[in-house]
Amino acid sequence: MVTAPVGSLMAALALDPPEAELPDLDLGLLVAAAVTFVLAYLLARVVTVVLDEAAELTVEYRISVKALAPVVRVGIYLAAVVLVFGPLLDLTASQLLAFSGVLGAVLGLGIQDLFANVVGGFVVILGRPYRPGDKVQVGDHYGEVTEVGIRATTLVTNDDDTVQVPNYKLVTEPVANANAGAAELMAVPELYVAHDADIDRASEILRAAMCTSRYVHVSEDHPVVVRVDHEPAYVTLRGRAYVNDVRHEFAFESEVTRRALAALEAEGIERPAVAAVPGETP
Repeated sequence: MVTAPVGSLMAALALDPPEAELPDLDLGLLVAAAVTFVLAYLLARVVTVVLDEAAELTVEYRISVKALAPVVRVGIYLAAVVLVFGPLLDLTASQLLAFSGVLGAVLGLGIQDLFANVVGGFVVILGRPYRPGDKVQVGDHYGEVTEVGIRATTLVTNDDDTVQVPNYKLVTEPVANANAGAAELMAVPELYVAHDADIDRASEILRAAMCTSRYVHVSEDHPVVVRVDHEPAYVTLRGRAYVNDVRHEFAFESEVTRRALAALEAEGIERPAVAAVPGETP
């Protein structure tokens, strides 16, 4: 009987695990991929600019036209991704497993927030809880949505500050939409008068100031209303009316307040003796 050495027998029985082979990198393919993404980015920017310029030509359809921009951008980027990464569909099971491992490692190295923002961007674009041109409140920030991007949404506040809000926050936190795609928006000018003042006449003055404003939009579905609230130290007259363009919200409130205060003073209607702070009771 011939006995093989133990070491040789173990070596013969040893099985090398199959190695996952990734496709060879071709410099030409890498260049083509880079060019594809650059062209997709440039095309998306051009389309966005064209749609924005077209939207500014009309008030009635401005928000609807602006809403097309993020959808078109996503379509362009998805087409570029398919063109570049389409060959991955031909990978073997072992190659796909290796690629998935690399992708998982990359996500675990600190870009999970970016990934969450991208997913949130798709949710916002497809679900459309708001769109460019809407006035929204996110946390302490209130302003017009000027761009819905893949990573973040851009707001321009009434103080002309530009705020970028990560998309994942817009999916996980409450968002108040003031107009929900409509050109009209409710504005709420407020006045404060003394308890012994002529409340009915003061209400008429505020209503008249709103109804005669060049920014107001009045219809059966958009009435002008004055609400009277009695506070401990003064009376609040809170007007409610729709402006004909969301961008006129604060111009309307300023104009109505200025004209109403002048009318109150001209008719001798008493103002409160203490300073009135909206939302607070002295």
